[in-house]
Amino acid sequence: MGSHPHDLPMPDTTAGREGLEALLRAPRRSVVALDFDGTLADIVPDPDQARAHPGAVAALAALAPEVGSIAVVTGRPAGVAVRYGGFAGVPGLEHLVVLGHYGAERWDAVSGNVHAPAEHPGVAAVRAELPGFLDAIGAWRGTWIEEKGQALAVHTRRAADPEAAFEALREPLAGLAARHGLMVEPGRAVLELRPPGMDKGVALTEYLAEVGAEAVLYAGDDLGDLAAYSAVEKLRAGGMPGLLLCSGSEVPDLAARADLILPGPSQVVSFLSTLARTVTAPPA
Repeated sequence: MGSHPHDLPMPDTTAGREGLEALLRAPRRSVVALDFDGTLADIVPDPDQARAHPGAVAALAALAPEVGSIAVVTGRPAGVAVRYGGFAGVPGLEHLVVLGHYGAERWDAVSGNVHAPAEHPGVAAVRAELPGFLDAIGAWRGTWIEEKGQALAVHTRRAADPEAAFEALREPLAGLAARHGLMVEPGRAVLELRPPGMDKGVALTEYLAEVGAEAVLYAGDDLGDLAAYSAVEKLRAGGMPGLLLCSGSEVPDLAARADLILPGPSQVVSFLSTLARTVTAPPA
């Protein structure tokens, strides 16, 4: 992997290099979109303890005024991502947008408000049924439920064998979700039950069209980001340059499609900081 003259790591693919060059050539017409957990925040055993990596907010605040837009695209509720990210009221992030629940919710720094749809009735039904359901199938020990408002997540990270617990739960939870008109979104040691019809690819595509983007950078780390990757690949096939970053390599399906793999959130933050310095540097 080579380096850009401004110390930006060079993408491994031709499409990624073209995406980076397009962003550097016209940053004000480009969108930088990023996942939260695993990309801007380290993965931690308790998701309620996740916080933006030190330096992330400063890097975003330095970059945001120089690009067309920055969007955080996350499976978390938008308001939770804002709190855990520390994004509200930060100079430089006056126009940040957080697309939560895979785009079903939206927070913008201009209004400071979250716009969300009414709760899907299936979520309420699963909320009531899920504790007893897990107990009945002998899966309660080592798992826990995360309340996400518009969705519910079952984590297996604390189980004696997290991967085995994850695999054992996939089929039963898929059946439970289907009975209530929901879908299951797998992640790293987590299965999320949520309404269908929205994913990160749909959210990203709609947002890029809304702001009239001409280039895009997307960074993610987990299976939920595959839809965003597919969206960028489709846009690239249609002529819009794009760069796909992968934070970490724990999800082979994602890493295999990335233009550039960074070891984790610390390196993602470093990349964003360097990108901010690069787009503000005077021409050579």
